[in-house]
Amino acid sequence: MRTSINRPNGAWLIISIFGGAVALVGCGDDGGGGGASGGTAGAGASGGSGASGGSGASGGSGANGGSAGSGASGGTGGSAAAGGSGASGGSGASGGSSGSGGSAGSSGSGGGGPGPTLGGCNMFPADNPWNTDVSGYALHPNSDTFINSIGANGRLHADFGTVYQDAPIGIPYVVVPQNQPTVPISFDVDDESDPGPYPIPPDAPIEGGASSDGDRHVLVLQQGACKLFEVFYAFPQGNGSSWDAYSGAVFDLSSNALRPDRWTSADAAGLPILPGLVRYDEVIEKGEILHAIRFTVSTSQNGYIAPATHSAGSGGSNNPPMGLRLRLKADADCSALSSEVQVICTALKRFGMIVADNGSNWYLSGAHDMRWSDENLSDIAQLRGNQFEVVDTGPITPW
Repeated sequence: MRTSINRPNGAWLIISIFGGAVALVGCGDDGGGGGASGGTAGAGASGGSGASGGSGASGGSGANGGSAGSGASGGTGGSAAAGGSGASGGSGASGGSSGSGGSAGSSGSGGGGPGPTLGGCNMFPADNPWNTDVSGYALHPNSDTFINSIGANGRLHADFGTVYQDAPIGIPYVVVPQNQPTVPISFDVDDESDPGPYPIPPDAPIEGGASSDGDRHVLVLQQGACKLFEVFYAFPQGNGSSWDAYSGAVFDLSSNALRPDRWTSADAAGLPILPGLVRYDEVIEKGEILHAIRFTVSTSQNGYIAPATHSAGSGGSNNPPMGLRLRLKADADCSALSSEVQVICTALKRFGMIVADNGSNWYLSGAHDMRWSDENLSDIAQLRGNQFEVVDTGPITPW
């Protein structure tokens, strides 16, 4: 059964109850900012995440130890002006609970290259689904149906940029050294969260800002160990000496292991967030994005496609499942758009984008960075849903 709880700012919060277990399947603002039709990149924070299936599934976390062997040292990191700290000292982060949810697996061609990197770490192996070129994949038999359900005439929207109404746009992250001190963290959904402590700095940037009542994601990349710590609806306690959050996940970036089946993460689909964000360093400094991009849909079905491991849907079979992969059609012409959007277009044709959360339709996720040009990013609104197609990456697992 489902019930909705209104928030003071008009955001929505949906609670889903499965067999007596309560699960948050969406919370976020539906609009705001420069709308899907253009203008500035706008806020329009993407929809909810951290959905819990309430299934009580057994098994370990997606993080199964080991390191990518990068050993990059020191420094602060994360997105520009995000305010994250690279405090030194203390012990390394724990690796979360043991075990993993199986391997990612995918059909078709592999990643074909070294793949994306950040902070001296590979953002998963080159053959990880996030890093797989899907330009040659076969169409999904229900491609048209899924596209129409999201909105064939809908316009894309960059759900990231600088600021809107004094709040940062996008999901920030921070890169910390391997010896970043770890702090205790408690979770509302502790049976589907990887236990702490986590190496979260006391001043780690929070999605929407410190006073936000939105999704409040906190993303931490630990150098050396090359592990990713992500939490949803996070609140610092005691000036950051500990944290409270709805859910959390630890990912070993050297592994293709998935989270246990029917487990959430800090995202509704059970996926990592940071590997799917559009980042300034990729678009502007490197001139290419070598991975799929995270995006949201307003209504999803009760099912998921690997590498997703979790559903948060209320729709029917015509609606997209979590983990559904779309790509921009090869004949889409982006040559008249800004250089930033041209880079994004190329990535959408090669690597596509993955349904990861419920929120506003066609909202692409990216990292907050004060160096973005919101005006240039708004060119992405020239792309419409009917310029996309769904690729077949595997069967839908029913909820």
